[in-house]
Amino acid sequence: MGVMRIKIEDEVDRAFRTKIAELGGKKGSLSKYVEEAIILWMRGRE
Repeated sequence: MGVMRIKIEDEVDRAFRTKIAELGGKKGSLSKYVEEAIILWMRGRE
């Protein structure tokens, strides 16, 4: 499993984490949703 260290704007971080919490986030949710976002982004670039 790969590890990425990224920097994002504070507002984006807060909004993303808030949305995850609204969806009932639990341990591992942040990684799961970031991975999903990356996959969707890549599919949109094909």
